[in-house]
Amino acid sequence: MHLMLKLLRELMTQRRLIWELGKADFRKRFVGSYFGIVWMFIQPIATVLVYFFVFQIGMKSTPPVPDAPYVIWLIPGIIPWFFFSDAISGLTGTMSEYSYLVKKMAFPVELLPAIKLLSCFFVHFCFIVIMLVVFLISGYIPEPSWIQIIYYSFAAGVLSLGLGYLTSAVNVFFKDMSQIVSIALQFGMWLVPIMYWEGLFTTDHPWMELVFKLNPFYYIVTGYRDSMLMGDFFFERPLNTLYFWGFALILCYVGLKVFMKLRPHFSDVL
Repeated sequence: MHLMLKLLRELMTQRRLIWELGKADFRKRFVGSYFGIVWMFIQPIATVLVYFFVFQIGMKSTPPVPDAPYVIWLIPGIIPWFFFSDAISGLTGTMSEYSYLVKKMAFPVELLPAIKLLSCFFVHFCFIVIMLVVFLISGYIPEPSWIQIIYYSFAAGVLSLGLGYLTSAVNVFFKDMSQIVSIALQFGMWLVPIMYWEGLFTTDHPWMELVFKLNPFYYIVTGYRDSMLMGDFFFERPLNTLYFWGFALILCYVGLKVFMKLRPHFSDVL
């Protein structure tokens, strides 16, 4: 816990630096691109459209989800995954991307994953705005539970940061880590009921519900849908909440421990 408290103090002390470098990282993504920030949305929106045509248009006889149009059900599940996927991919390569800062002895290297995560949060915020607009246009009335999106975004950020500390540190010495992460994310998208309704499995196999819930990202996806569609609050799932935060904090500790252990050797390898 000492490591985590020390990191928290460092993040608070250097919050202005993190904010400025996070904004710079966000802008850097689109330098030299003619359409700039527009490219950030093309692939995710195209993904949503593909699944819309496959499941809602192509499979009319077998509605994939109950009580909601498929796209309205899909968006709150896939938006946090876009954030998590973007964050983990970016965090994994952070040390190599900012090698010129890593080699500066005076720079607090442990801030770099937080800076990259903040940059991903800016992108995520844009998608949240799009989600809210889609819901309003579709006739949904804002509910108090919608404010929980802030909480679940924070939870997704903590989970991403913990895993990101681990993968970014290992990637310095094992360059294949970025490829492994990329493949794992492709499989991971299907291990959580993002594209499909979990009832397709749990109705005939009740034990699958436990399998889904053991995945910490299930808590995030379910939380977004609870907030936007069901009007439920996170404290209505106390066991899931305790499990998620226990998992996330342990992951943060392990990831930070490995990061700080390997940190003295970063500059030698980079």
